[in-house]
Amino acid sequence: MGMRDAEGHGPPDGLPDLPPEWGRVVVPDDASALAAEAAQLRRELRRQAAVRRRRRLLGLRPGPDGRLPLRLSLLVLLVAVLTTVAGLAAVTWPRSPRGGARPTVLPQATAGDLVGRPLPALDLVGPDQRPVPLRGLLPAVILLVDGCACAERVTEAAVAAPAGVTVVTVVGKHAAGPTPTAPGPPVLALADPAGGLRAFLRLPVPTGRATALLVDRYGTLTEVVPQVGTVEDYRVELDRLAG
Repeated sequence: MGMRDAEGHGPPDGLPDLPPEWGRVVVPDDASALAAEAAQLRRELRRQAAVRRRRRLLGLRPGPDGRLPLRLSLLVLLVAVLTTVAGLAAVTWPRSPRGGARPTVLPQATAGDLVGRPLPALDLVGPDQRPVPLRGLLPAVILLVDGCACAERVTEAAVAAPAGVTVVTVVGKHAAGPTPTAPGPPVLALADPAGGLRAFLRLPVPTGRATALLVDRYGTLTEVVPQVGTVEDYRVELDRLAG
C-alpha cells in the first residue's frame, strides 16, 4: 500500500507508490483546474506526431528529440545556396537596354529596288500652302530638286513630257509658284517639309543633282533615276507614261 507523508498526503488506498522524482502530486477536486496543463500536453503530442509524419515522408528514422538529422540540414542549406546563386545570376545577367533602342539603319535603296513599288499616298504642300495629294497628279514625272540648282533639268523635263503627263518639282521647305516653260507646259512646284517622299523611297540625301521618279497612271513607280544627268536618262520611260 502507499505510504502517506507527514501531512497525510499520499496515494489512495489500493494504489502503488508514485516515483519519488515526481515530487508531491496533488489531485484537485475540480478537473477544470488542469485545463491549461492538458492543453499544453495536447500541443506537445500534436507536435511530436507532426514530426513523426515528416520524418516518415522523408524516409528518416524517428528521433527521440524531433530534431532534423544532419543530412537533411545539409539538404536545406544546399537548396538555399542554389536559390541565392540563381537570384544573383538573374540580376547580373546581361540584358538589352530598355530605353533608347539603337536606331535601325536602313540600307540605301537602288533604282532596281524601287521600280514596281507603289507611290506613297502623300499630301504635299502647294504654293498657296494647301495640301496637294500626290497620287492625284498621275501619270507624272516627279523631280526632287531639294538642294540643287536644277532649272535646266526642270526645263528639259517639261519640254520632253508628253501631253497628259504632269511635271512636278519637289523641294524640302516652301514651294514657289508654277514655273512657266517655253514651249512646254508650266511645272507644278510642291514642297515636302517633312521629307516623307525621300524617306519612304529611302533615297540618298541631296547631292547637287535632281532625282527623277516616273509614275504611271496606276501609281506604280516605273523608273527611278537617283542622279539625273540629262532628260535622256529617262526619256524612253517618259514617253511610255502617255500610253
